[in-house]
Amino acid sequence: MNVLFIGGTGIISSACTQLAAERGYKLYLLNRGQSARAVPAGVTLLRGDVRDPASLTAALGDLTFDAVVNWVAFTPEHIEADLAAFRGRTRQYVFISSASAYQKPVSLLPITESTPLHNPFWRYSRDKIACEERLMRAYREDGFPVTIVRPSHTYDQTLLPMDGGYTVVARMRAGRRVIVHGDGTSLWVLTHHRDFAVGFVGLLGNPHALGETFHITGQELQSWNAIFAEVARAAGTTADMVHLPSDMIAAFDPEWGAGLLGDKAHSVIFDNTKIRRVVPDFNPVIPFARGADEIMAWHDADPARQVIDAALDTRMGALLAAYDRMMS
Repeated sequence: MNVLFIGGTGIISSACTQLAAERGYKLYLLNRGQSARAVPAGVTLLRGDVRDPASLTAALGDLTFDAVVNWVAFTPEHIEADLAAFRGRTRQYVFISSASAYQKPVSLLPITESTPLHNPFWRYSRDKIACEERLMRAYREDGFPVTIVRPSHTYDQTLLPMDGGYTVVARMRAGRRVIVHGDGTSLWVLTHHRDFAVGFVGLLGNPHALGETFHITGQELQSWNAIFAEVARAAGTTADMVHLPSDMIAAFDPEWGAGLLGDKAHSVIFDNTKIRRVVPDFNPVIPFARGADEIMAWHDADPARQVIDAALDTRMGALLAAYDRMMS
């Protein structure tokens, strides 16, 4: 198959690029060539800017594809541009949505692909919902060959799962308190990008995927308390956790709060029956304990990767001080 990834070197997409290359797909990556990640052997890099129609047209030439995946489409404007660019050029267009688009708070667990889409807390999720709606209208009205994929907190060795990233680990290692939203007992699912790739690549060129929506997630359920403790273990330390209400965090830091109230503060349990039926070899097997070890090994291999956000660290300290005053 001829497959085009728009992007293809990110946290989620890099594992899909690797697996597609290993399976012998004729894979093209369209990006601006600015990623530090290496492109696997046999993959063709097309230099172009998907946000610039002239640049995109020049990069693609007369190429046609069995599947096009846009890893970096976030707004309805991006979708309109892709509809114009890829009608008649591909047999399948895959949109990367987000499991955060599902109803918040969720009224019924487990989450399936038919769970309503509604997120009043997070603009990112509402934009993804609008993109999905436009694409499904194009499918119904014009036969545009769309497949929608909703990942949920997919990570690789570069991505720590908590807001603040290495800033939180640095606080742990220094014996300082770290903030956990709520009481830390809400359930969460973390998906290793190599596990995700098996389900995702199996959808490419799959006739059963056209006009359909799939989430692709791990099956391991953990509380946020357990996630923080696992990261601390891998970092060779312990976590002095302080539990703060998500509403309080949102009032102090609206951007951080939007991702909590619109996603992480809610327990999630996903039913992966649909992706397993269409891609039978999908079977997530990498536990977060192993993932946490990979993450900390990557960060510890190069001090330059141990980035501390000083402004966020200060806000965390101020939040904790405010909490202490409330409790005194």
